[in-house]
Amino acid sequence: MRVNGYAHQLRVDNRATLLDVLREQLSLTGTKKGCDHGQCGACTVLLDGRRVVSCLILAVTAEGTEVTTVEGLSAGPGLHPIQEAFIEHDALQCGFCTPGQICSAAGLTPQETASLADVREAMSGNICRCGAYVNIAAAVYESVSTS
Repeated sequence: MRVNGYAHQLRVDNRATLLDVLREQLSLTGTKKGCDHGQCGACTVLLDGRRVVSCLILAVTAEGTEVTTVEGLSAGPGLHPIQEAFIEHDALQCGFCTPGQICSAAGLTPQETASLADVREAMSGNICRCGAYVNIAAAVYESVSTS
């Protein structure tokens, strides 16, 4: 599988989740283990550009795909525009959900971001226990509407 632009040949247990392989074998700990049931969104990554909760994806099924984690979003030396918007809008409090929120936002389609209400609906699968939803929605909407 390719992760953040780099090819990896891994030996994995056929029961291992993509989340566990990212964290334990590749040391990409930005992807968080929250509920481990696909309900909180803390483990959201992009799989071939599509938002997925990595705790529900078996790692063996990611063979031949491109996985992008929060560590791999930026294409250059700076931050990804969504990461910059999160900072500008103070859209992170404890920060635990932030990587999943950012990856989820990076995978949004133009149809999902036509309005602030659309952004809220599209991001509803990502839970923030701190309650930073207003700032998160504003950061996501601004970053996608200006790109």
